[in-house]
Formats: sequence, C-alpha cells, structure tokens
Amino acid sequence: MLLTRIKGPRDLDGLGQEELNQLAAEIRSFLVDAVSKTGGHLGPNLGVVELTIALHRVFESPKDKVLFDTGHQAYVHKLLTGRQDFSDLRSKGGLSGYPSRAESEHDVIENSHASTVLGWADGFAKANEVLGREDHHVAAVIGDGALTGGMAWEALNNIAAAKDRPLVIVVNDNERSYGPTIGGLANHLATLRTTDGYERFLARGKDLLERTPVVGKPLYETLHGAKKGLKDFIAPQGMFEDLGLKYIGPIDGHDIEALESALTRAKRFSGPVIVHCLTQKGRGYTPALEHEADRFHAVGVIHPDTGLPVKTAAASWTSVFADEMVELGHEREDIVGITAAMLHPVGLHKFAEAFPNRIYDVGIAEQHGATSAAGLASGGVHPVFAVYATFLNRAFDQVLMDVALHKCGVTFVLDRAGVTGDDGASHNGMWDMSILQVVPGLRLAAPRDAEQLRAQLREAVAVKDAPTVVRYSKGVVGPAVPAVGRIGGMDVLRAPGAEVTRPDVLLVSVGALAPMCLEIADLLDKQGISTTVVDPRWVKPVDEAMAPLAERHRVVVTVEDNGRTGGVGAAVAQALRDAGVDVPLRDFGIPQRFLDHALRKEIMAEIGLTAPDIARQVTGLVAKLDGRFENEPAATVD
Repeated sequence: MLLTRIKGPRDLDGLGQEELNQLAAEIRSFLVDAVSKTGGHLGPNLGVVELTIALHRVFESPKDKVLFDTGHQAYVHKLLTGRQDFSDLRSKGGLSGYPSRAESEHDVIENSHASTVLGWADGFAKANEVLGREDHHVAAVIGDGALTGGMAWEALNNIAAAKDRPLVIVVNDNERSYGPTIGGLANHLATLRTTDGYERFLARGKDLLERTPVVGKPLYETLHGAKKGLKDFIAPQGMFEDLGLKYIGPIDGHDIEALESALTRAKRFSGPVIVHCLTQKGRGYTPALEHEADRFHAVGVIHPDTGLPVKTAAASWTSVFADEMVELGHEREDIVGITAAMLHPVGLHKFAEAFPNRIYDVGIAEQHGATSAAGLASGGVHPVFAVYATFLNRAFDQVLMDVALHKCGVTFVLDRAGVTGDDGASHNGMWDMSILQVVPGLRLAAPRDAEQLRAQLREAVAVKDAPTVVRYSKGVVGPAVPAVGRIGGMDVLRAPGAEVTRPDVLLVSVGALAPMCLEIADLLDKQGISTTVVDPRWVKPVDEAMAPLAERHRVVVTVEDNGRTGGVGAAVAQALRDAGVDVPLRDFGIPQRFLDHALRKEIMAEIGLTAPDIARQVTGLVAKLDGRFENEPAATVD
C-alpha cells in the first residue's frame, strides 16, 4: 500500500498522478474502516482527501502553516503527517479527533470552534512580515459553513486591507456544515459553483485574440482591463475582489492536478488569495452520500458496509427536548426555535418539520443568534435558542447586554453540558454555570432526568421578563429520580429518618449527577453519616430556602458537572455567607483546566468526580469536624 509508505508530507513529492489517485482511494478506504470502529467525523474527512494531499505537496509544513477550520476535517492531514494508528481515535491515550500540538509539529492550532482560522492566519502572516520570513507561507482551510461566522468576516476585513501580505485562504465548499449551509453567503457561493468561471473564458479569448493580427493584443489588454465587469457578468465573485482579495476558482476539489495548479499560483501571489474548492462531503462512501441529514458528519460505531449503527441508541437528553419542543409548539403559537447551523444535533429538526415557518438557522453565528433572539422576544414571541453548552461561550456579551439588560424572555437550551469526553478540551461544556452566574436576572435550570427536563423547559418558556437557561448532558438520559418531598422550590431526593435531629450532611445535587449523589448518600450512611440530598432544580438564583436548610446541617456539600470556580458551589457559599449561615461547605466539580479527550467515565474518575471519591472525602471532613468540635470551635472548610 502507498499509504503505509507516507511517513511525512515530503514523501508525497515523488508520487505521480496515478499514484496520487491510488493514495486518495486508499485513504478513503482506511477512513471508512477505522472510523467505523471508533466513531468520529467521517463525512467531512472523506471530502477533503485530494485537497489535503494537494496542500501538503504545494506547501512545506511545518515551515509553512497549514491550518484547518474546523479541525474535525484534519484526519487526512494526520495520516499524511505520520499518524496512521487510528485504533484509539478519540479515546484516552489515542489520537485526538482534532489537531493536537501534543501529537505533531504539523498541528499548529487546536481550533475546534468554527470560524477562527482566518484570525489565526492573519496573525501568522503578520508575524512572517514583521520577522522578514519571505519563504514562509500560510494556508488556511475554511469550510463554507465556518465562513458564515462573523469572526471569519472580521478577519477577512483585516486580511484584505494588506494587499501585499501573502496569505492563501482555501474555501472548502461542500455546501454544508452539519446540514446544508444557509444564508446569503451560501447563495453567493452556489452562484459561483454553477457559473462558468471567467478565467476560462478569458483564457480562451486570449488565445483567439493573440492570433488576431494588429488589433488582437491591444483588444485583449482592453478586455483584461475590464475584467471586473466581466467577472460580475460571467461569475459574480466580485464580493471577494471588492474586499481586495484575489479569487481563484471554482476548482474541482477532487482533482489533485487542478488543485495543485491553483494552490501553486496562489502561493506565488504577493497578497491575499482565495482558492474556492468544490468538494463533496462523504465522497466515495455510499451510506454517507445517501444520508441527507448530515452526510455522516459525525458517527458512532457503525457497520462499515451498511453505515448502520452497531448498537441501537437509547433515548437521549436531546431526543427528550426534541419531542417536548414539538408539544410546546402545538400549544403556543409564539414559540420559535433558533439554531446555529446544528438543527439535528441539538434536536430542533422535529420542531422544524412541524413548524417550518417558526425555525431560524442563523449559521455558525451564535452572537447574532442571541441578539436576534432578543429582537424576537421584544417583538412579541418567545425564542428557544438550542446550542451546545461550549458554544454559548461565544455569545456571552450578547446574553449579558442584549438579552439580560433588556429583560428579554429568551430561553437558551444548552446541550452537551458538563464533561462530554471524546471531543476533548474544546467541547466539554464546563463553563456555562460559571459564566452565567454573573448575568443579572438570568435563571438557570439543571434537570436531573427526562421528566424534569420537560417540566423545567415549560417553566423556562413561561418567563417573559428575563433570560432562562436549561442545561443537560450529552448522551443517554438516565432513569427517573423521584422526589420524596419539596423544600421551597427544591426537590428532596433523600431525607434522614425522623429520629435524626440535626443531619450531618446537606448534599446539593446538580442536574444529571443525582444518581451519583444518591450513591454518595448510601456510602455515607454505611459510615454512620446521615445525609439529606436536595436537587435545587433552578441553580440560579439560589433558592431562598437553601440557607435555613443548610443551617440545620453540620456540613454542606455541592456536586456539579461544571468548573468549580464560580459555579453552583460558589453561588451556594455566597448565599450562605449573605444569610449569615456559618456552616462548613465543600464543593466538588471539574477542576479549572483543559481536559484531554477520553471517555466521560474515565475523565470523571481522573478528576475525582465519582461517588467513592466524594464519599471518602466527605467522610474525612465529618470526622475532622467531630474531632474539632471536641476541642475547638468549627471553622469553614474550603
């Protein structure tokens, strides 16, 4: 096999056209076989095989910076840079599903949030200019979906301003992000795809005119001088050139020879160039091409021949939300949905099918989505903006200054909250309950099971004068966790016997960690430690009943699937201080560091967020308090 002989990009240099085509076929076969066993981003990588080969033949990585946006389309790049063991892809100790600087010098940036690559590329190009590195080049690959993000256009505005600063922008145009790309830019690119390029027209005209005696050459030069008008007539690519960007394309993204020619010309140019490549997501794999929803954008473990899942998936948090949104849509005509290019992943596809005139896909533009939601709310409807928890970070200012400041009734639904695992540091939804704590008036719910998700979603959309947030985990929703009572707005999940006058521990359970917290209580009970377990349901604001309840216990323990800094534990501690309740408190959550990719259960064990780990520490804490009470007054334990 040719692929096994490729240890680095320069091993591509000696291959002829026939061998390169053979290599492309081998890579596709490898990807289908490998990713079907582990799960991962299959469709996007099948679409960039020839493009990645051409990039590494034209550019000299790592001296030249070859960047990908988003990084999930870098599997082929990994293969061509010496990483061909995909057996543990996205598993602990195995290859990351995104570029990783820990893996290779060829991985320059680890961007897996879309629309950032052009900012990076602009910075690298400026650094080359400052340091006089004329033999260093920058090539940034950005998908047409990522190009819908506002950050991309902010970067383009700056890139175009430096007409003599070399930078190659490769638009990987497969008409999709997860699903089909939408919006004005998508329509513009579609026009470019379907229009015969003026370069070919001009080339044919040049050949004809230069063979015409006397008037031929002057006429060609006149024609060439008028090329801007011709471009707008033959291919409306003027949008890019009006910005000051040289445009090459459209190019067949599966023709290695054509790609190399275009990239070589772009590399030689002394300013910014856009190379527009047309690719096919899922190329070469029939099950992916026939999967209209997302062309196998991301798959679990599948059968390589059929593309069908090896295991039948149980009900997920996302599916519960999807069904409840349809129910709400039937009950209330003012409910509308918003997604940022992730209609199916966040579960709004069923709502879109039922109410096609009440769904808005804003593209990869979370900031715009949040402010647009504020406008919708102010206009008299109630928007539900469903987004991965990690991506709401991008719209924090809009949540704060547009939604909350204006007291707009917008509901944000955060999917994949907490530790998500195999997609690595950038996709763990461990920041939301910390950053949202500072937003005045915002109310935040963390449902523990499917029943509570349905109930709290309804409570959220009933709020008209403030933003509400409902956050839940990735994957399968667990069994129902019934309440045995209620104190204030909090559900009591476990209470000591009536004979216990002052229980030892008040255990505050946040969201889907309720089963684990009940397990902790069982372990503590075996140590003779009495425990009350409560689910606040709404973790912001802290329930008024929390402080008097805490005062009736010897120690308070909070457990959350969120960063410890500024999270629910910190909010509860502040509420107790404000109420003058001097009870020791210990908060358990995610440490404030970037977590490597691994299974969720492996990460939870690594950070000590398991029932045995927490029970052991709480037992030690209670024992210490017992000893201290015998000799000295109790002090707060952090």
